[in-house]
Amino acid sequence: MSESIIQIQHLSKTFGDGTEAVHALEDINLDIRQGEIFGIIGLSGAGKSTLVRCMNLLERPTAGTVTVDGQNMTALSERELRAARRKITMIFQGFNLLMQRTCLKNVCFPMEIGSVPAAQAQKRAKELLELVGLGDKAQAYPAQLSGGQKQRVAIARALATEPKVLLCDEATSALDPTTTISILNLLKDLNRQLGVTVVVITHQMSVIEEICSRVAILDGGSVVEMGDVQEIFSNPTTDAARRLVYPGGVVPAQFPASTRVIRISFNGGTAYDPLIASLAIDCGVKVNILGADTRNVGGKAIGTMLLGLPEDSNEAAKALNYIQAQKNITVEEVPDYHE
Repeated sequence: MSESIIQIQHLSKTFGDGTEAVHALEDINLDIRQGEIFGIIGLSGAGKSTLVRCMNLLERPTAGTVTVDGQNMTALSERELRAARRKITMIFQGFNLLMQRTCLKNVCFPMEIGSVPAAQAQKRAKELLELVGLGDKAQAYPAQLSGGQKQRVAIARALATEPKVLLCDEATSALDPTTTISILNLLKDLNRQLGVTVVVITHQMSVIEEICSRVAILDGGSVVEMGDVQEIFSNPTTDAARRLVYPGGVVPAQFPASTRVIRISFNGGTAYDPLIASLAIDCGVKVNILGADTRNVGGKAIGTMLLGLPEDSNEAAKALNYIQAQKNITVEEVPDYHE
């Protein structure tokens, strides 16, 4: 197992005082491994952006510690922090490029601040633009670029100081689906080629499933679930995780109040097999498919399905026993389905 590069221990962040206080984060504990692509996901207001800003101390935590590459960020002075932040850079939803500067000059900017000689900075900037696929755009201005190209320049700029961690705060939210995939593929390539640890903050489960190996789910300022993406997708154990994994759900009024519903989760390798047809052929039992969703996570088929069991208790038991006997399947009954 890789050693940790970011350790967050008992981190809390409160805005305001007294009865007006807002507890944005409460007792956050995270351990992010060197070289991984780690996701942090939650619905709007969950505390994602506050957490990422606490990672590089753009927001100072009210309590707790943030350690990056063995250095306790919360114990550093402002001058020491400026130097430490070179190891943990950030890209944003809005790109934050300097519109009056060319792409080359945008990438040079953090090196200029770090007093890197101009010739050396320009050489490095050209290499980084080539790395992100924009070698021919060095003299173009941001206004001449598409959204995806702007984000590629922002990524090149974030890599200029040779960071160990790249924080991506909703970095694809302003992009169309095709461009989003191309940016995520670029981040995966950079992670593999450079060994940079990537932390992805998003509200989009599709981003997590495409790029991340592990994920933490944030809800109400707390980490409610954390683990391998495949495990979370196949068997979410908290309400917050279920809301993200099964965002659509099924309208209960469409089905009789007596409907007994189970959710089955496919954990790689069986989501594309004809389970329902096999159930009918092998057991002679018919079930209603109330909802289904299948996706590819880490090259494996991960799917979920809501099934309405037969009203006859013997038939329902036969169906349930058959499904539970299948490999790589998790089965749970959906409680209070009509409430």
